[in-house]
Amino acid sequence: MAPAALDWDTDGADWPNREASRFIECGGLRWHVQLMATGAAERPAILLLHGTGAANHTWRTLAPLLAADFTVIAPDLPGHGFTGTPADADLSLPGIAASMSGLLEVLRGSLGIVPSYAVGHSAGAAVLARMCLDGRLPLRALAGVNAALLPLQGLAGQVFLPAAKLLSAISLAPRLFAWRAAAGSATERLIRSTGSILDARGVELYGRLVRNAGHVSGVLRMMANWDLTALERDLPRLPCPLLLLVGTRDRTIPPGDALRIRARVPTARIVELPGLGHLAHEERAAEVAAHLRALAAASPTPG
Repeated sequence: MAPAALDWDTDGADWPNREASRFIECGGLRWHVQLMATGAAERPAILLLHGTGAANHTWRTLAPLLAADFTVIAPDLPGHGFTGTPADADLSLPGIAASMSGLLEVLRGSLGIVPSYAVGHSAGAAVLARMCLDGRLPLRALAGVNAALLPLQGLAGQVFLPAAKLLSAISLAPRLFAWRAAAGSATERLIRSTGSILDARGVELYGRLVRNAGHVSGVLRMMANWDLTALERDLPRLPCPLLLLVGTRDRTIPPGDALRIRARVPTARIVELPGLGHLAHEERAAEVAAHLRALAAASPTPG
């Protein structure tokens, strides 16, 4: 029996920016999406994609800041948060990119919303880059916050993904992981291991996710199907400007990866975020928002 998923009426009762949430049926999945806008009616749209293991709560501070200048689209990825979990094959990078494209088609058809800009955190940046490369997401500019665009190197690459494949095949693994995460300060230690320090609310929200076996199962299955080899090969063809926001204290994605990415995408621009870790956009949302506004100003939507 599949592990129980998060419940919107209980687990989501006080979800950040809940008033912006809606559920959309698309591609056999029930998607949780937050749509946010304030101010003038005519403004470009910006798509925010979280990374592995998170949900759209990760934008809880940044999204309202951006909503003053953009129409914000912030979904939960398949298998994460309150979005449904598809078959394993659809949790690969090409599979998630295709599913996300279907969601955007629904938003365009029903609401007329088409993103001109996009921001991806960690693995979310890989999904966006794949969509751009495949012609599914024509953007004026793309930003990655501690972007995970390259295969893991060294021992991590040899151990991490095979371990995920093994755990995803063990039906009890998500329940055991969730049970272990419920003990003491496990979530806070997990977050600190990324180089970031979050407030109590941020820690509690991540704890809510990692204590849920359904969410953990979706994360493990995504990790087991993840392969960035083709993306690394295709990166030089990226058709839009790329901004890499890099936390200098990131312990999850080595900050030096940004230089490796720029070697493949010479037009990429690197901006360091001193003293910030993997969750830099949660630690200093206003600083990240300022960089994103500057990116949009430098790559304006035609007309």
